[in-house]
Amino acid sequence: MDVLWDASEWLTVRQVSGQLTERDLAHTTVMTVLDRLSKKGFARRERDGRAWRYRAAESREAYVAELMLSALDQTGDRQAALARFVRSVSGAEAQALLGALEALGEPPGGLGGSSPRTGTASGS
Repeated sequence: MDVLWDASEWLTVRQVSGQLTERDLAHTTVMTVLDRLSKKGFARRERDGRAWRYRAAESREAYVAELMLSALDQTGDRQAALARFVRSVSGAEAQALLGALEALGEPPGGLGGSSPRTGTASGS
């Protein structure tokens, strides 16, 4: 996925293979992995003659955000999990979180308020 995330254009299997220099993978292995990533929705593909071209379906940041939301779904107490997460981030990361909340119109300390996406209480 790193190769697809770092690319600014659609890539063929051969182009992806060429960027995986640290591993000696068969062309068919890379083709199979890209096909599976496409079927699972992590990559998109389009026909280019007899070949396929691939690109990431979402950005790396969108993927990580989805992982974080999935992890939150596994807790019984989202507020406690978020509070613990916030205590573990650096000062710069905390500032980034505050900036993101302010951009959404959330007041500082608004983590327990309504969700900006749904207008419902957090964790409901």
